[in-house]
Amino acid sequence: MKRVSVDIGGTFTDCFVAWDQRYIESKALTTHHNLALGFNEALQSACRELEISERELLSQVDSVRYATTLGTNALIQRKGPRLGLLTTAGFRASVPLSRAKGYGTGLDHKRQMDVPNAQRPEPLVPIPMILEVRERIDFDGQIVMPLDEEDLRLKLRQLVDKGAETLVVVLANSVVNPAHEQRIREIFLEEYPAHLLGAIPMLLSHQVAGRKGEYVRAMSTIMDGYLHQVMYHGLGTLELNLRNAGYEKPMQVNHNSGGMAQLNSTDALQTMHSGPVSGIAASEHLALQTSLGNIVATDMGGTSFDIGIVVEGGVKHYDFNPVIERWMVSVPMVHLVTLGAGGGSICSYDRMFSTVRVGPDSAGSDPGPACYDRGGLAPTVTDADLLLGYLDPGNYAGGHIQLNVRRARQAYEDLADALDMSEVEVAKLVRQTVDANMANGIATELRTRGYEPSAFTILAYGGNGPLHACGIARALGVSRILAPPFASVFSAVGGGNMSQLHIHEMNSWTVLFDANQQRFFEDYARFNASVEALEQRGRDDLLRQGFSDTDIRYRLELDMRYGNQRVQTAVVTDLHRIHSSQDVLRLIEQFHTRYGERFGKGSQAPEAGVRVNTIRVCAYVEHAGVAFGDILPAAVTLAPPDPVGKRTCHFVGYAQGLETAVYDDAALAVGTSIDGPAIVVTRATTYLVEPGWRLQAAAQNAVWFMRRDN
Repeated sequence: MKRVSVDIGGTFTDCFVAWDQRYIESKALTTHHNLALGFNEALQSACRELEISERELLSQVDSVRYATTLGTNALIQRKGPRLGLLTTAGFRASVPLSRAKGYGTGLDHKRQMDVPNAQRPEPLVPIPMILEVRERIDFDGQIVMPLDEEDLRLKLRQLVDKGAETLVVVLANSVVNPAHEQRIREIFLEEYPAHLLGAIPMLLSHQVAGRKGEYVRAMSTIMDGYLHQVMYHGLGTLELNLRNAGYEKPMQVNHNSGGMAQLNSTDALQTMHSGPVSGIAASEHLALQTSLGNIVATDMGGTSFDIGIVVEGGVKHYDFNPVIERWMVSVPMVHLVTLGAGGGSICSYDRMFSTVRVGPDSAGSDPGPACYDRGGLAPTVTDADLLLGYLDPGNYAGGHIQLNVRRARQAYEDLADALDMSEVEVAKLVRQTVDANMANGIATELRTRGYEPSAFTILAYGGNGPLHACGIARALGVSRILAPPFASVFSAVGGGNMSQLHIHEMNSWTVLFDANQQRFFEDYARFNASVEALEQRGRDDLLRQGFSDTDIRYRLELDMRYGNQRVQTAVVTDLHRIHSSQDVLRLIEQFHTRYGERFGKGSQAPEAGVRVNTIRVCAYVEHAGVAFGDILPAAVTLAPPDPVGKRTCHFVGYAQGLETAVYDDAALAVGTSIDGPAIVVTRATTYLVEPGWRLQAAAQNAVWFMRRDN
């Protein structure tokens, strides 16, 4: 297997190259103005290690896969086109009203409670750019009012005259009957052929989101339209960069659904958060190939701290109405919780509690932390780690970045004055705060889902994960934590392991058991036709990308509920068609079991009836991935090698600095055991072993951190 996978983060661009039996990891600062530059630098670093030219490498790999922050940056910076929205008459206020929750959606609990200062986000579609068209389709797909085509032509002219660069169409119940949305596109092309206006995109909501829910479907389509041009040009630039370097195959893009696809089969919205989701995908593969059981994936990079859950057997949690930035959308996305707790998170003075606040703002890669000496002035977590002695100023990020201790100390002067502490004492407080924030995030995510942290193996990866692993474990109250193989680029590893995958879904009113009439579902043909239609859409996606029909596999998921309960439970079933009452009973039993696992045995309520609200089909083609070895702690431990140096480090709970041994890559030989305090500095990352903890190296440079008494 020869493959390149890239995770373009807010601070670093991570690159992972699988070259037969060799695995190479490299990093470069993300170049936001042109992502190809950061990618080229990271790839060139890997090529030097392989002693091969960039052109020769790209001519031999089977694929190049990208996870990118382009969409995230475009939303934050509001770098999108002027949108025009066409909606059903009477629904013009749906998007501005935002379900009466727009002031708090996407904010943390503290800011949601601050109602007097609540502000809605700047709209992606200004109200004057929202126009109504006369038409109406009912819940069952019947046309109640035909489309007024003359009125439509007038509204199209008005939006174009107002400067619309992208048009979005969101009609009521179009997921049941898309005829009017399709007709609107036909009329638009009649009125404004491409040779008159150029390529003005028009997005239809039923093609973006397949479920009912007018607001979330509208926001999904609006966001997709807002990101369309940015993603098209940004990813197009990356693809041209590959072409110029000799890569001739289609570029692959990682999706937030946990799969990937070629660029021509990727919607802009599918790329949001694709980097962190790739890390969860890598955790899933690790769980399937090892005996780790339940896993919490935690990715601490330069900008954020991302948390995901993979329960035993490699089953991920999904969000079907995730919140992206400040808006709720309707696309299946691997469940992810993001905290503003990265290495570049900015630290400030909290006047109310006379302490420090960490994040959510970040210094990113430009200008970056103050110690990068690139113009950053605000104190960050990385500056604190440097002041505490954990980082080597001359050997950070493989020696590519020289850290300036004086700049870090200057950045902390104002905080030190405000708190009446020394800069080192403030840095310890920052360290304690950020570790506690991350631990609280993990505990909250697990316990709200009915899990205890002690039942999970916690993975600490990303550029800063191994540096904060002991602090997170201490604050969380767990006795061991794992830095997985290739920890600093683990999300890029996951991107390389993803399958080609497309998810299609539709609303369905399928009553498997009618409690009022005491009847079971009998319209098997309708249900089977819906599944077949979704399979066909996924099949078409994959056939278009050059795959054989025989390679395509399908996974059927049903969103089910008891009676009129608001809570839906996703059920994965191998029963792809219903042919008898026994099949119906089997589906109900699978739902019964899954509901009990989620909410507790005895909580089921079949007497209320059983309904299927959504039918979802995942069409995928599996690919060979990175094989993880046995990464459990070795039975026989080895003494550590001689340290390459010593330096004074400062730790939470210790008033004075402690002499700390420093090791290089040789300390990661399988079975090596090192008691803290100690630091292991590799080309890719830094492993910090705090006092009272022990590091034990496992296969593929995996590292366990364990309390000394274990």
